[in-house]
Amino acid sequence: MSSYFTDLAQQYIGGEWRPGTGSWDVIDFNPYDDEKLASITVATVDEVDQAYRAAARAQKQWATTNPYARRAVFERALRLIEDREQEIADLIIAELGGTRVKAGFELHLAKEFLRESIHLALRPEGKILPSPVDGKENRVYRVPVGVVGVISPFNFPFLLSIKSVAPALALGNAVVLKPHQNTPIAGGTLIAKIFEEAGLPGGLLNVVVTDIAEIGDAFIEHPVPKVISFTGSDKVGRHVATVCAANFKRSVLELGGNSALVVLEDADIDYAVDAAVFSRFVHQGQVCMAANRVLVDASVAEEFTEKFVAKVRTLKVGDPRDPQTVIGPVINSQQANAISGTVEQAVAEGATALVQGGTSGNLVEPSVLTGVPADSALLQQEVFGPVVFLIPFDGEEEALRIVNDTPYGLSGAVHTGDIERGVAFAKQIDTGMFHVNDGTVHDEPIVPFGGEKHSGLGRLNGETTLESFTTIKWISVQHGRSGFPF
Repeated sequence: MSSYFTDLAQQYIGGEWRPGTGSWDVIDFNPYDDEKLASITVATVDEVDQAYRAAARAQKQWATTNPYARRAVFERALRLIEDREQEIADLIIAELGGTRVKAGFELHLAKEFLRESIHLALRPEGKILPSPVDGKENRVYRVPVGVVGVISPFNFPFLLSIKSVAPALALGNAVVLKPHQNTPIAGGTLIAKIFEEAGLPGGLLNVVVTDIAEIGDAFIEHPVPKVISFTGSDKVGRHVATVCAANFKRSVLELGGNSALVVLEDADIDYAVDAAVFSRFVHQGQVCMAANRVLVDASVAEEFTEKFVAKVRTLKVGDPRDPQTVIGPVINSQQANAISGTVEQAVAEGATALVQGGTSGNLVEPSVLTGVPADSALLQQEVFGPVVFLIPFDGEEEALRIVNDTPYGLSGAVHTGDIERGVAFAKQIDTGMFHVNDGTVHDEPIVPFGGEKHSGLGRLNGETTLESFTTIKWISVQHGRSGFPF
């Protein structure tokens, strides 16, 4: 694993590994023990330009490459990941503090998305449409957009980079990837290495490790990329969308959430407890789909709360390398401090802490809060950590109102003994995804993934990926002769 951090601590531009030429370094730390993993000199505006120019040059030939030949690259990449699965899992654990369960979950999904990309290479279809003009044939082609810029987050860096990078490449595009500075290897250069060894021609995938402090908006303003795929906070997403619109680019935004898991009075309480605990505390709660809020019908609130609190108290916090650990470190000290501040603010506003976890370094123990005032700003925002708000309600109508009372609309779940009641409930939620009798954290390769309201624009996965990373071209053919008025 250590060799990955040594060998891949570089920029990857135009098929070449080289150091950046910026004036400072991104230092890659293990969030559990603060071990320095790597030091990467940042890429400059000029190097971002070089990466995009290399992508544009390489893409022309790639777009005309037989899709069956393109497909073979992804088959080899999948085999490479399978062969090195344990090494990659160890890297994920070290670089972002993910537990072994989380690393396995991320790798499983990454492989599934690569498998879908193998099929996606053959998916684009054209059409011939009728014309009101005699002798005319209307051909509609689906073609690559050209170059895609991808900005990935720190929480699932390997998966969420691959989720945009692989489909974009499979569809005939080139890519420039900017991973999060806290996860430059798992979210960036490791993926470049895998595709390089899989035989992807140089220049088609470029990785620039840098930060807005160095490059400003150069990554999204650059004239080459036609689409920017961004995963991150709604605050940054709003800025990305604004800059893209000003530069006539398409943006695909997968942003934050404030999901609710709802327990109706006829739910299987034990099962709902298991689903709620996983939905809130998987990867320390650093998941956009995590259940920030758990709503429970007042008639079963006492039973649910007692069992929920008891289960939360059993969650082991500590070294993510330990297979028994459920909650490892959050990504950095700023996150740890922000989470502690959220708990303190809630208690100061009158909430009751049924469980109030402490903080040691970047290890943040779980907190379970109830009685948060209905008008508290905390209930409106995303909390990216192991803190959950328990909210009782009286009847479905009140539950619907509370669930929808948020600027976000990403995911959610409802538990009930009547499936169709759950579906009817789900239809009334302003959200991109909702699950009946399950958790809130799900992603599947062919199902449209994305949010409403402040949770994003556009969708990824399956057919919706075609819409994101290709465009339509109309070519007409006049087999006869058109008549012109002059």
